[in-house]
Amino acid sequence: MDFTEEQIYRYSRHIILPEVGGVGQAKLLNAKVLCLGAGGLGSPILQYLAAAGVGTIGVLDFDIVDMSNLQRQVIHSKATVGVHKTESAKRFIENLNPDVNVVVHNERLSAENVMTIFKDYEIVVDGSDNFPTRYLVNDACVMLGKTNIHGSIFRFDGQVTVFKPKTGPCYRCLYPEPPPPGMVPSCQEAGVLGVLAGVVGTLQAVEVIKQILDKGDALVGKLLMYNALKVEFRKLNLRRDVDCPVCGDNPTVTELIDYEQFCGMGEH
Repeated sequence: MDFTEEQIYRYSRHIILPEVGGVGQAKLLNAKVLCLGAGGLGSPILQYLAAAGVGTIGVLDFDIVDMSNLQRQVIHSKATVGVHKTESAKRFIENLNPDVNVVVHNERLSAENVMTIFKDYEIVVDGSDNFPTRYLVNDACVMLGKTNIHGSIFRFDGQVTVFKPKTGPCYRCLYPEPPPPGMVPSCQEAGVLGVLAGVVGTLQAVEVIKQILDKGDALVGKLLMYNALKVEFRKLNLRRDVDCPVCGDNPTVTELIDYEQFCGMGEH
């Protein structure tokens, strides 16, 4: 593609990298990435993907900015408290980089709309904070053949991995069954170090860019774990489960299910 003078200047630090160059920057500008959640993880993901020049970024969230979010959800501000997170994020991105086409999905992800939404994107970045959504995202990505960049945080711990269909394991290979209801407290109940969201979300953004550029060693089949208190990174090897009900050799889950019920949350 032909770059404008402004684009050459804006992306100059990318273009001079041999691993990126003009060809790589063109790939970024032509890429379509969906970010699930404009919260703690979504904030750095969206900020850095936009800064990098990812051409089309979908933002899916149904929540509204609350003052308690500002401790970690740095894409928002006091001025956008009470505004839909998708709209707040869109304002930030458009102010940062007008090259980016922001597509707003101001809705809750469900089995009814997930396939329609996902089909328009090459990569899905999961910044969700609940088990029904994580299983839904996983199953939909496997069925559609979409790469899922997964991240999660809790108190002082975070983890990142890349689920790539037909190349490595999926979320169900790692967590075949969700924990019993009430076993794992939410961040609202247990708390989370705000800056941890920045570390993990930024790592997710790095993995997205590597996937677009097809460069480096991806976290496919590997789980990167980070403990902020110990300043410790650990990388575990993951294996695809040949008996996985979704991505295994003989899958038994071939269509989307009731994930609230699957996670034991249907009665709430």
